[in-house]
Amino acid sequence: MPTNKNAMTRYMILDELLCNRYHNYSLDDLTEEVCNRLVELYPKSDGVVRRTIEKDLKYLEVEGPFLADIERYTVPAFNKETQKTYNKQCLRYANPSYSIFKKKMSSEESYLLHEALTILGQFEGLPNLDALERLRLGLKLNRKQKKIISFTKNPLENSNLLGELFVAISQRQVIELHYHTFNAPEDIHKTNLHPYMLKEYNRRWFLIAAAESDGKILNFPLDRIDKVVPIPSHKYIEYDGDINELFEDVVGVTLYDDKPVEHIVFWVDDRSEGYVSTKPIHESQKPIRGEKEEALRIQYPQLIGGKFFSIECKYNYEIIRELCSFGKELIVLSSDYIVANKVRERVIEMADQYRRIENNK
Repeated sequence: MPTNKNAMTRYMILDELLCNRYHNYSLDDLTEEVCNRLVELYPKSDGVVRRTIEKDLKYLEVEGPFLADIERYTVPAFNKETQKTYNKQCLRYANPSYSIFKKKMSSEESYLLHEALTILGQFEGLPNLDALERLRLGLKLNRKQKKIISFTKNPLENSNLLGELFVAISQRQVIELHYHTFNAPEDIHKTNLHPYMLKEYNRRWFLIAAAESDGKILNFPLDRIDKVVPIPSHKYIEYDGDINELFEDVVGVTLYDDKPVEHIVFWVDDRSEGYVSTKPIHESQKPIRGEKEEALRIQYPQLIGGKFFSIECKYNYEIIRELCSFGKELIVLSSDYIVANKVRERVIEMADQYRRIENNK
């Protein structure tokens, strides 16, 4: 057995890659993946070269104790630089359930997995995954088990898509997305994406992904997605960083790269103050107290009781809708840029609509 200190780590990474049926890994792909993961685990590592991976594969197949059955096969692949298709030789375990590290689960591990599947089994998008169903059957988990946690579901969404997109993201697959717009549901559009995350907001699920053409981050509500087609011949590009950080300064899922973070001050009356305090509009929400509150009381004497709050977030459609949803019980007083003006505009337009209706009676 090789004495290299990273040998066992490489075997573990290779074992995971050779089990994977969602990607077609060539020798060069395996080398790149192992190299990237080693650098993540050991930042001072120099990575690994192709010759080392060749030796590791030989050890797994014939020299070591594992005698793994690794098959070679050919698939068509797409070269983005030459824009041409070629035959790509790939490697994987002949048996997809084989692993050199397979061991029997302990009773504690079995219990924890059982409980996790009980929760996931109630989430209607995920039970469509074959792997989840096999685990459920293997653990003899009753599908009709009593619900402990309940998820709110949009009845217009195709829940199967949630499972398909979950697989595409977890297996790092480029996809061709077929979708339509609200205004023209009969016109189907297609685009290639690098999917990164599924995000829920206001009883709707959204796919967060990067366009393959220019890398721009986009969101697609699942109720407008018609079909998801994996493209294994295209190379998946990871998001550079934590995708969740993009949403730290927004309410909802709509991102505008050119919008600054705004300091937004608003007042909530006594009826809604408790609700807003316990269910913040944004994670940055803070109550305004002390001298700043006294100054606001003097500035706005007509606002009796209630409480003042501030949030720090960017303008988008969702923040305007959220602030307006409280009606007269929440008043936006100021913001650094456009949020306060947008709220006032919407309230005025709403009042005008009601006025026109009353005048036509």
